[in-house]
Amino acid sequence: MTHNLRDTFSDTQTWVFDLDHTLYPPDVPLFAQMEVRMVDYMCRILHLDRDTANALRADYWRDHGTTLAGLMAEHQIDPDPFLWDVHQLDFSVVPQSPTLRDLITRLDNRKIIYTNGTAPYAEDVTTARGIAGLFDAIYGVEHAHYHPKPNRAAFEAVFSLDGFDRAKAVMFEDDPRNLEVPKEMGLTTVLISPTPNHSAFIDYQAADLEEFLSQIT
Repeated sequence: MTHNLRDTFSDTQTWVFDLDHTLYPPDVPLFAQMEVRMVDYMCRILHLDRDTANALRADYWRDHGTTLAGLMAEHQIDPDPFLWDVHQLDFSVVPQSPTLRDLITRLDNRKIIYTNGTAPYAEDVTTARGIAGLFDAIYGVEHAHYHPKPNRAAFEAVFSLDGFDRAKAVMFEDDPRNLEVPKEMGLTTVLISPTPNHSAFIDYQAADLEEFLSQIT
């Protein structure tokens, strides 16, 4: 099985990694901090109580792909101050992983990060995780003109900017919504989630990124 997976991925030229809950486990209390800051920001800017703001935060994430996209569409907020504010986090909660660093180092060819957060935020996370300096490029929502995954416009913007061969690229994601368009665009898709998903646009699935990479390196 392991040998077959190594053969399957042997001609991969570009490895595309999501960030949150992909390059670090979902039980790391980082996104929870971000959600609190989102609610705080919405309360200040929109003059809402916390319960209303939190409900809107979740609704916008569901309906628009990200809370930010909903705020921009429904309230025309400036994205940059919002993004700076919600990413002022305690990154000490992110555990370092020498194992993940070794596995990513052993991947041949180009390695990039593409997140719905910002590139500076991704740099903070990779530094805390102990995997900084391993990636050839880091792309955030700012590189997609603030269009979030799973919007096709977001993928088109980032993938065109990087210019990799989509037929020889693999994308790792924890959110299955964000794999449908990449699959249509020709990428091989890998869902990192313990919840089984049998969607036709998911080629492979693993509960943990390290577990999967250990089978192909």
